[in-house]
Order: sequence, then C-alpha cells, then structure tokens
Amino acid sequence: MGLNMLIMLAGGIGLFLYGMKMMGDGLEKAAGNRLKRLLEILTANKYMGLLVGTVVTAMIQSSAATIVMVVGFVNAGFMTLNQAIGVIMGANIGTTMTAFLISLNLSDIAPVIVFIGAGFAFFSKNKLMKSIGEVLVGFGILFIGMHTMSEAMIPLRDHEGFQRLLVTMTNPILGVLVGAVMTVLLQSSSASVGILQALAAQGLIGLEGGIYILFGMNIGTTITAMLASIGTNTNAKRAAFLHLIIKGIGTVVFMIAMALGVPFVEFIIKISPSGGLSQVANAHIAFNIINAIILIPFSKSLVKLSQKLVHGKKDEVDEMSLKYLDKRILETPPVVVIQIMKEVGRMADVAVSNVKLALEAFFTKSQKAIDEVYRKEEIINYLNQEITHFLTMCNGLGLPQSDYQLISGLYHVVNDIERIGDHAENLVEYAEYSMGNRLVYSDIAKEELTRMEEKVMKMLNTTVGALKERNRDLAWKVIGLEDEVDNLKDELRASHIDRLNTQRCTAASGVIFLDIVTNLERIADHAYNIAQSVLNGGKHIG
Repeated sequence: MGLNMLIMLAGGIGLFLYGMKMMGDGLEKAAGNRLKRLLEILTANKYMGLLVGTVVTAMIQSSAATIVMVVGFVNAGFMTLNQAIGVIMGANIGTTMTAFLISLNLSDIAPVIVFIGAGFAFFSKNKLMKSIGEVLVGFGILFIGMHTMSEAMIPLRDHEGFQRLLVTMTNPILGVLVGAVMTVLLQSSSASVGILQALAAQGLIGLEGGIYILFGMNIGTTITAMLASIGTNTNAKRAAFLHLIIKGIGTVVFMIAMALGVPFVEFIIKISPSGGLSQVANAHIAFNIINAIILIPFSKSLVKLSQKLVHGKKDEVDEMSLKYLDKRILETPPVVVIQIMKEVGRMADVAVSNVKLALEAFFTKSQKAIDEVYRKEEIINYLNQEITHFLTMCNGLGLPQSDYQLISGLYHVVNDIERIGDHAENLVEYAEYSMGNRLVYSDIAKEELTRMEEKVMKMLNTTVGALKERNRDLAWKVIGLEDEVDNLKDELRASHIDRLNTQRCTAASGVIFLDIVTNLERIADHAYNIAQSVLNGGKHIG
C-alpha cells in the first residue's frame, strides 16, 4: 500500500467525480426547458413526484443535489412536505443509474467516447450538440476514473492487513458505519459506491460483506441535505430529515429481513453472474426500489414522524423576508423564474392592499390603518431590494433567452410596484394631514373619490392577475381601464374646480382632494406599465 497506489487512487476518485459532474451538467443543459416542465408537474401527487425525482436525478447524476434542491424548494414554498417525500424517494432510485452505468464496464472504449464527445463540444455550433458532447466527455472520464481506481487497488489483493480489515466488514454494524463514514467524507454516494464496485471488481470484497457497507453508504448520503438545511425554516429541515428517515428505515428493514433468512444477497448474486461490478450495482438498485415500494404508501405517516422529530412552530412566513426565493434554487435554473414570479406577485399583493388600506385610513380616520400602511411600506421596500438583488444573481445561469428577457422586464415591474407603494404612503400622509388639521370633505367629494378608488382598485387587481398568470387578455383589460381612469381624473378635476369657484369647498380640502386624485391616477399609470410588460413578453416599453 505505497504512495504510488494512494496517488493513483486519489486521481481515480478525482476523475470519477469530475466525470460525473460534467455528465450531469451536460444532461441538465441538454434538458433545458424540459426540466422546467418536469418540475412544474410536481404538484400532481406523490407518485408523480417519485417519477420526477427519479428522472431528474438520473439527469443530473446526484441524489444529494436533487435533495438539496428539494430542501430549497420546501424552504421557498415551491413544494410541500407531502410532495417532497415522493421526490426524495425518486432521487434515491435515480442515483443508482451511476452504479448501473459503471457495471457496463466500458473502460476499454472510454477514450473513444471522450474523443467523440470532445469533437461535439469543441466543434459543434449547435447548443444541444455541445451539451451532448459534454455528456459524452463526462461519461468517458467517469469510466477512466473508475478504471484508474480499480488498477490502483490491485496491490491490495496480497496485503494481509487489508485482508484482515475486510474480514471485519462482515460485521453488519461495522460495515454500515464504514459505508456511512466513507460517503460523508466523499459527499457523494455515487463515488463511494463506485469505490465499492472497484473493490468488488478486483475480487477484494464479496457482496456478503459489501452489502452492509452499501447500506451505510445509503445512510451517509443524507448528511449533504442535513447540512444544506442549516438556516432554513422548520419544514425544510423536516424535508432533509425525511431523507434520513427513509434511508434509516430501509436499512433496518433489510438488515432484519436478512437476519431472518431472506436470501437477498443470494438473489442478487444469482441475477448478476457477470461479477462484482454488476452485483453491487444491482444490490444498490434493488435496495432503493424496494425501499420506495415499501415506504411510499406510508408517506403521510413518515411526514408526521418528521414533524414530531423536528420540532418547531408552524411556519408562518415573516413578511420581512422572502417567501418564495432561496439561494439554493439557483442550483436549479429551470425553476428560478417560476419562483421569482411568485415573489413579485406577492410584492404586488402587498402594494395593492396598501393602496386600499391607505384610502380606508383617509375615509375612516383610523390611526391603526395609518400605522399598518407605514409597516407594509417597509415590507415593500425590503422586497424591492431583495428581489432586485436576486434578479442580478440570475446572470450567467444559462437560462433561455425568453427567461432573460422576462427577468430584464421584471426590474422595471418591481420598480413600478415599489412606486405604487410610495403613492399609497402619500395617500396615508394626506389622511394624517386631514386628521391633524380637521379638514372636512363634502359628501359629493367623498362620493367622487370612492368612484376613483373603485376604478383604480379594479385596474390594480386586474393588473396583478395579468402579472401572475402572464395573461394577455387581462393585460388588455388594464390598458382599456387606464383610459377610463384618465377620463375620470379630468372629470373630477373639473367638478372640484367648480365647487371651489362656488365656495362649496375650502381651499385646504381642495388641495388634498386634487393630490389624492393625482396620486390615484399615477398609480394607474404604474399598473399600465406592468400590463404593457406582460403584453410585450417582459420587454420594458418607454
């Protein structure tokens, strides 16, 4: 067990990990918007989640990455725990694809695969073909790394100390512990299973002892999600803990079944006559598929168990925080735009409700409503700053051009929403001034302001619907309403000037009346801008 062997082993692991990452990145790029559509159907049911988790993980070649995504999704409100559990089980199945590919033992033609892939990656002008080239290069490097690891382990065949160590691996508890620690250190179950396959390929370990190490590797992979859940909300922590529960229960069930005489190892050996590579791969696949079949009918009970084990108050989103955005979702570009739109929609809801509340404060002279408007204005300013910062982080994510166009337009949309909030603050200042100076408004003036309020609120609510749904029909209705608001503004100005001339209104009240009408008309202008953004696919006009 010399230095040369350790260098070869480390190099092999490095090539293996790099190849796996490159292959996963290439697959994700090639999938593009298909991955977005795949993730959009998560809301269907747990079985659909199982399928999606399997496919997505097979694409990106990392269950840890998928489950870290899930933790981010749950934290950002994109997914519930009941949806998450199906995806987690699916991820556990999808990650076995790496072991299956390794079992094909394509090391001899790996250099040819790298050569072909490099040709596509460097010389093709087509983005899809470039991505496929990356997949092939990663695929080939993975096998070169696997071959290097296997070759590095040849001297261990005659090493007495290593042979004695392997004998101890037949102890189930020790085997599980070794497998878990190995995966925690490598932060990749695929890599640790690959090392186990390399040992099996050299005849250094049989499935009788290797099975317990394999169980431990399945448990060790949960540490990545547990670490990723640090700093998240309670439900996100529960999602990470669900992963550990699923793997832990599965390991216990399998070990008890084997202790009672269920011939799991014998069955795997029987269906894998080609040797250790395929035996480890098939055992890994069988464990995760059988585990999912056994546990998915009890998914609701598992969710309840996670809720009991991970204590915390029912997650109430702090308004001075992002509800739908989490930096972890930047690892999954296809869902970034979906989540940004949800957060922008939430900001729009707060701004619209603040306009309504400010007018209520004016009509009812409610100090409580005034205080609430100022509180919500702080939330709007916070969301404006945070969403804008998040939009800047989307640069370089490799999104489709249409998504970049939408994100570019959202800078202006968020600014328009923030300006609506500013006008709501202006309105509440007029309410405070009226109360402090005991201004009186005629019934006609109040009726006219109510008409203007109804028109503008209808326009705002239609705008928010158009924004959230990207609904062009609703956006066109907003465009039509803008003309009605402008006409009503002119009508109210003329009517009010007439009242001033006939001394049916005081000058002080008249100034505030006109200021309120002006602010409501400007709110309508910002709603018009947002509707135009929807109609123009995110492009800012003006």
